[in-house]
Amino acid sequence: MPKPIRGRGSAHNPKNRFTDTHLQYDVDEETGEIKRPDTRLIPDHTSQIISTNNSPDIGFDVSVNPYRGCEHGCVYCYARPTHEFLGMSAGLDFESRIVVKYNAPELLRKALAKKSWKPQTLVMSGVTDPYQPIEKELKITRGCVEVLAECNHPLAVITKNYLVTRDIDLFSRLAEKNAVRVILSVTSLNRSITETMEPRTTRPEKRLQAIRELSEAGIPVQVNIAPVIPGLTDHEIVPIMEAVADAGARWVSIVNLRLPLAVKDIFIKWLEDHHPNRKEKVLNRIRSMKQGKLNRCEFGDRFRVEGPYAEQLKKLVEINAERLGLNQERSALCPKHFKRPQTDQLRLF
Repeated sequence: MPKPIRGRGSAHNPKNRFTDTHLQYDVDEETGEIKRPDTRLIPDHTSQIISTNNSPDIGFDVSVNPYRGCEHGCVYCYARPTHEFLGMSAGLDFESRIVVKYNAPELLRKALAKKSWKPQTLVMSGVTDPYQPIEKELKITRGCVEVLAECNHPLAVITKNYLVTRDIDLFSRLAEKNAVRVILSVTSLNRSITETMEPRTTRPEKRLQAIRELSEAGIPVQVNIAPVIPGLTDHEIVPIMEAVADAGARWVSIVNLRLPLAVKDIFIKWLEDHHPNRKEKVLNRIRSMKQGKLNRCEFGDRFRVEGPYAEQLKKLVEINAERLGLNQERSALCPKHFKRPQTDQLRLF
């Protein structure tokens, strides 16, 4: 197998489960490394921007995903297999071939302007990070948030990038209507882990700074310790909770590692490359919480963990949340101030 690639999470391009052919990157015979692929942007010509789901595993019904694929390159990302539906790989393709919905703000405006649309919490994005590195240049996510702020539409943002602070001006307008929550994902406080596990994400100290800046601006912040990797990062749960509480977060929760389909092999390869002495411990603890499996794919059970260790983690969070004053109150975002946005045609007048 190829050696790790600096700046990329996956070290290879596993086969797409739907096709017999796939892109195989050349390996340098002397170094054993694949040349780091440049990021390519591929236009998405979708005519619909709001995605819906009725899964009991997911805590929201509607979402907007400006990008498919994610340059952050997190080795554990459960969204990697979605690239296989596009004829690409869950490996290097996922993090270097980014499908972009350039007209997302315009499509969102049209969708919310329809009389049939009923305001409800819209999540950005639930699949890939809306504030991944290319957003700094393209500003597609900002364009969508501008539409939502204009019409006071409730929004929950999930990200692990400090770039989210760029849009504090728009979030502040929504916060005045109790119509926004920003959810920061924090995996580890250890830079040596994050630099290889999530190579193009914001480093831990900057994520804490983002929590502080958002909170000081009056924007409600939740932190997901996500994913918790048993045997590698689980000992950081309490330190992370203490750090994010100090930074101003109001809520915290944990999301246990999932290894669906191709993600399993990509993650195991990463363990072998960077933490070989922890590999068996990590995998055995995962199995202990998932009925002896590395992943549960049953509808309704995909996020479920069971057993003594899973219960121990749950209690750990509950006890320390109470100690730190986290998770004290939780109310739904408010849709009553929603006003339909003007379409381009109406704005001409």
